[in-house]
Amino acid sequence: MSVPSSPRPHTALPADHRELVLKVIPMPADTNGNGDIFGGWVMAQVDLAGAVLPARYVRGRLATVAVNQFIFKQPVRVGDILSFFSHVTRVGNTSITVQVEVFAERFSAQGQYVKVTEASLTYVAIDKDGQPRPIPRDGLNIPGLAG
Repeated sequence: MSVPSSPRPHTALPADHRELVLKVIPMPADTNGNGDIFGGWVMAQVDLAGAVLPARYVRGRLATVAVNQFIFKQPVRVGDILSFFSHVTRVGNTSITVQVEVFAERFSAQGQYVKVTEASLTYVAIDKDGQPRPIPRDGLNIPGLAG
């Protein structure tokens, strides 16, 4: 029995400064009316994945302040194994911007990956009252970030 070829090229997973921050398998309850995974569910997972790296540097509370860009490249299907890779692209006085890329390992094609989503999000460090606060600079060494 032969496996049908995919109309989409498969992609290699990132091997640079991007870090795997989340893996998840979407379930039937996460589908939209078309039977694909609901975009809002994917967005929620990207927000969780995007907060992982900033949390290391903020050393306290943080909040999503902006979704700068969000691109759905391919549908996500029930049973796909999603891998979320993230890296910091900018550090400001109170905010950190990250790029998140999501790759699907299709249920029927284990070991082959397709980029399904990419996004840029900005998080802000907040104090106990929910107000922006400076990001600590001591020991701030972010891989892949110049300067």
